[in-house]
Amino acid sequence: MSPSGTGCLGAGSTVRTRIALVYGGVFLVLGALLLLVVNLLVRAGTDGEKEAIVARAGEVAVVEAYRIGDDVGRAANEQMLMWSCLALLVIACGAVVVGWWTAGRVLRPVHEMTARARRLSERDLGGRLAVRGPDDELKELGDTIDALLGRLETAFDSQRRFIANASHELRTPLATQRAALQVGLDEDCEVRRILLDTNRHSERLLDGLLLLARGERGLAEREDVPFAEVVAEEYEDVAVAGDGVVRGSRVLLRQLVRNLVANAVAHNVPGGTVDVRVHGGAPTVVLTVLNTGPVVPPDEVESLFEPFRRGAGRDRTGPGAGLGLSIVRSIATAHGGTATAVARGAGEGGGLVVTVTLPATVTRRS
Repeated sequence: MSPSGTGCLGAGSTVRTRIALVYGGVFLVLGALLLLVVNLLVRAGTDGEKEAIVARAGEVAVVEAYRIGDDVGRAANEQMLMWSCLALLVIACGAVVVGWWTAGRVLRPVHEMTARARRLSERDLGGRLAVRGPDDELKELGDTIDALLGRLETAFDSQRRFIANASHELRTPLATQRAALQVGLDEDCEVRRILLDTNRHSERLLDGLLLLARGERGLAEREDVPFAEVVAEEYEDVAVAGDGVVRGSRVLLRQLVRNLVANAVAHNVPGGTVDVRVHGGAPTVVLTVLNTGPVVPPDEVESLFEPFRRGAGRDRTGPGAGLGLSIVRSIATAHGGTATAVARGAGEGGGLVVTVTLPATVTRRS
């Protein structure tokens, strides 16, 4: 159902609850209309009977007959209205119960499909919902989802094969070129230095692209990782205030920290500073990396997270591949977190403040 369809029931109400309440509400409205018509017809009939009784009474008893007829008619209408309302409420409650039971029966295949879908992951796309039953709308939905899962499985398998093949096919000639350059040219040869730098740059670019692809695929396996400990392994001078345990990949988290620190150092100024801090625990742990450096216009900060974007004064022949912050955000997203940056003004020394926020399960005690 769309948000507009939930109305006053709230976003947390289930489809089964809404069906049951709608079922009971419709019954209540239609039942009220039915009882209203019945009461009006009964009242009209009672008034007609009263007139017939009064017509048979003598002249002396006419007034008394009218009074008695009014009292009897009013009492009968009140009793009928009271018992009709009570009966309507009882039957409406019964309608809600029947609607709840009926909705549960109808939605049972949906719950089964949901449970099976939750057990699927990119490592287990071979499973299918395999909805059984009559050839109705729910089975059609299940078959459509199974067909979609088949296409996704093919796409993921193709991506894995491509990454594996690219890693092998590209790393091997680069390693061969590096070995040939180191053996075939003298150490004091300027051409040798230029070619080796180009070779190393290509290897870093390849490693970055493969890591970026791995981060964007998500995490197949997770472990409990003390985040502050990982940061300290990459940067000894980190300031720690709380050590949250992050469920994820230790290798990728180390790469996230390594890229952030390397980016802060590479885009610094001579004699500048780099400040790394970790704080917080459950439910979130926050890594903040601050550096001095060139002043970045605020409207260009977000573009730095795009692949192959470099900071001011950086060119394509430099040591970086332009993937540092892209990889950081990709890894953070794969762990259910976020990566943002804020530019510092010239009065603050320039540079950036990059903040990575990750969900943490517990706070690790030292």
